[in-house]
Amino acid sequence: MDQASLPRLFVGKAVTTDAGGDVVLLPKYGNRHGLVAGATGTGKTVTLMTLAEGFSRIGVPVFLADVKGDVAGLAVPGTPSEKLAARIAQLGMADYRNEAAPVVFWDLWGKAGHPVRTTVSEMGPTLLARILELNDTQAGVLDIVFKLADDRGLLLLDLEDLRALLGLIADERKDISTSYGLVSAPSIGAIQRALLRLEQEGAELFFGEPALELADLMRTTPDGRGVVNILAADQLILKPKLYSSFLLWLLSELFETLPEVGDLDKPKLVFVFDEAHLLFDDAPAALRQRIEQVVRLIRSKGVGVYFCSQFPDDVPDEILGQLGNRFQHALRAYTPRDQKAVKTAAETFVANPALDVAKAIGQLGVGEALVSTLQDKGVPMPVEKTLIAPPRCRMGAITEAERMQVRAGSPVGMKYDTRIDRDSAAELLAQKAEAKAVQAQAPAAKTADAEPAEGSNGFGQAVKDALFGTRRRQGMIETMAKQTARTVGSQVGRQILRGVLGGLFGGKR
Repeated sequence: MDQASLPRLFVGKAVTTDAGGDVVLLPKYGNRHGLVAGATGTGKTVTLMTLAEGFSRIGVPVFLADVKGDVAGLAVPGTPSEKLAARIAQLGMADYRNEAAPVVFWDLWGKAGHPVRTTVSEMGPTLLARILELNDTQAGVLDIVFKLADDRGLLLLDLEDLRALLGLIADERKDISTSYGLVSAPSIGAIQRALLRLEQEGAELFFGEPALELADLMRTTPDGRGVVNILAADQLILKPKLYSSFLLWLLSELFETLPEVGDLDKPKLVFVFDEAHLLFDDAPAALRQRIEQVVRLIRSKGVGVYFCSQFPDDVPDEILGQLGNRFQHALRAYTPRDQKAVKTAAETFVANPALDVAKAIGQLGVGEALVSTLQDKGVPMPVEKTLIAPPRCRMGAITEAERMQVRAGSPVGMKYDTRIDRDSAAELLAQKAEAKAVQAQAPAAKTADAEPAEGSNGFGQAVKDALFGTRRRQGMIETMAKQTARTVGSQVGRQILRGVLGGLFGGKR
């Protein structure tokens, strides 16, 4: 399908002036990233659902997190109502019909969707250190753990493997400190305690196999629609470090795995990062730099990243400048923080002479937004006050029965629902420890001078033992020799003895 035949994503209708027309997002610029911002309850989720449906209809897979549980409504057709009909008529949506999007549910704990897993090795030490909330010294020890695993050919698949490696480092701490750098016992203990906390939160289910394959997030249906992948995050969001690190890991995997494709007619995948401020809160400078790099370069791999947060300044300026498609819902300037956010939002839009942006942001109603998208040649359109189009799905949560029905029809259920546990670092180290224990318990080999076995005999052997002795008792000859030596006390004897020793050791006479 060429660009000319691709339908444009209908976002809503401009109402800045009476002559306002349709506000659309061009598929060609869907990979130029975007931002959906606004206070709680102003309609951000509905905007995300409208965008997800639009991308899905033109064959673009979508991945987004369901923080509150209402995004799951994409899997169920909407219900007609008078209010909805009036909105459709106001927007002039002649082709509108209630329908469900093709949805696959995912869940780190495997309860509300298919389990999402990755291995400890794929996560890497940097993100894992952030999840464990380690300081720089402890993060350095974690780097050593990964390096040691590589050098010794040990697979780090789950948290049990990581704990086994930490135990190995504790046992060989002195030798490892010499080869890899100083490893202190307190640092090892701190990492082990952090792992314990992580396990108590249920994160051990996230690490393991089968690991998620990115191709399964980029599926399309037989009729050409893109699959909408929804991550159940209502519980995950309570663990912000784990939530943000997981999404960042997924984004990094896309960046490192996908080939360069340049500018396509439409994105290969749209990635929605809800509650984006969690990604940048307390993030070290190196991690922020990594995020900036990924966001800037992943466009050429055909992936569009859309951040969603309450305030536009939740996203750092160096990343905010990369977001070409903007959707700003209402902000109430009650506090100095809110006033600053309003100012930031107003300054980042292309000015429209007919619109006072700073004033309009505080006067937007539910379902209204200030929108600016990239148009022909990638030029951003002047900001327009826009009535956002309603999604075709249910705008609300779904029942457990409906969720299970969608999950039962999933094309990837058989692949991920059963966990695989193969031999890795923990098993190999346990086998080595067992082998050492068996070896330590084995009887010592007999030497050449060992005593004869019980039952061997002979008069000659008895006489020999009496004269020369055994290992346990001395013989007659040895006894007589010692007695003679003790009685030697003459001056001549002492001189001879000194002469011998002096000759051997260079002493003076």
